[in-house]
Amino acid sequence: MAQYEILLPKMGESVAEATIIRWEKKEGDNVAIEDILVEIATDKVDSEVPSPVAGKLVKLLFAENDVARVGDVIAIIETEAETENIDAPITATLRADNEIIETIVPQIEQAIEDVKTFTAYDGAKFYSPLVKSMAHEEGISLQQLDTIIGTGADNRVTKNDLLQFIADNNSAHSEPQKPIVQQATASQAAESSTDEIVEMDRMRKIIADHMVHSLHTAPHVTSFVEADVTNMVKWRDKIKKGFEQREGIKITFTPFFIEAVAKALKDMPMVNVSVNGTQIIKKKNINIGMATALPTGNLIVPVIKNADQLSLLGLTKAVNDLASRARINKLQPDEVQGGTFTLTNLGAFGNIMGTPIINQPQVAILAVGVIQKKPAVLETEFGDVIAIRHKMYLSMSYDHRVVDGSLGGAFIKKVADYLEGWDVNRVV
Repeated sequence: MAQYEILLPKMGESVAEATIIRWEKKEGDNVAIEDILVEIATDKVDSEVPSPVAGKLVKLLFAENDVARVGDVIAIIETEAETENIDAPITATLRADNEIIETIVPQIEQAIEDVKTFTAYDGAKFYSPLVKSMAHEEGISLQQLDTIIGTGADNRVTKNDLLQFIADNNSAHSEPQKPIVQQATASQAAESSTDEIVEMDRMRKIIADHMVHSLHTAPHVTSFVEADVTNMVKWRDKIKKGFEQREGIKITFTPFFIEAVAKALKDMPMVNVSVNGTQIIKKKNINIGMATALPTGNLIVPVIKNADQLSLLGLTKAVNDLASRARINKLQPDEVQGGTFTLTNLGAFGNIMGTPIINQPQVAILAVGVIQKKPAVLETEFGDVIAIRHKMYLSMSYDHRVVDGSLGGAFIKKVADYLEGWDVNRVV
């Protein structure tokens, strides 16, 4: 008999940890190769970890809701394989791990010295020694620290996030105190009325925190423009049947919008940025997120990387693939990270326009409304005429710290120009 260690797998370049959501097997269960052992969550994406070997699950090293780091041993399976065959790769791994440990032990010891006065950390988030030390000096408890939405990699709380939190608290304490109003508890409210109390699920809590953080971080301004997309609509009507027969997928308007946004971002790169304190970070890549509604009622934003380098066919395939896998919870963690601009389609719900909230740390988000037939005045060589046209509203919210009205207005108008100037003879 031999023991095989199940490691938390690497799930992307920027993903360092995951939460154990649910064990599908319990200690003592027999497992086959590819049996699902555990469901894990990173940010908004849930993933399943299959067993690479067959055997008996003898030990679970993490409980549900625990946070594990990539590479941690999360379970042990006892197998029928020969000891020498299965131990060899493990021994090699341990040898490599020991070499790494010998290198970083001095760094770890120094980090412990730096934060040894801070209260012991037993929460679900990871904080750097600097952040812990600052929090201790400012008298910020671990519970308060856990409420801060981080802007660093993997949503880590940075020094700037902590300084902003301290400044906000100081500002709040300086305001005149308001009369205290007694609040009914959830149980009291339920007893005194017929209202139903529903606890937010994990994803909804993340979305809620993200939205509040965005409004708190960025001064939002929204600009609107109406676009005549008659040529685009007629072109799609003409080619959609043949396209679906040839490619096996439907062609929607979403790839058209993404293409127009990608072109506009190349024209105006100062919208393809993020903000770090007083620094403006110009993004080299154009990675466009598309807000996708899930069957649960929640929202997720898969990202099309390097959208400006894809053809319309490539964009269509990417949109269909990401949207379909998002709805069945099959996205990879990397596929919801790294966005530089976000598109949300309000028209899918019959809405004409909206004022979307920026997806931090981006500085702009575009909402597209429903396409409607409307009477419009057209200028012709024979004079003005009234005609039926396909029209839609575009609305873009942007961070007024770095995007002024002139740039924001010009950008959304540029997107509209690309849609209005659609080539009716285009081949895809």
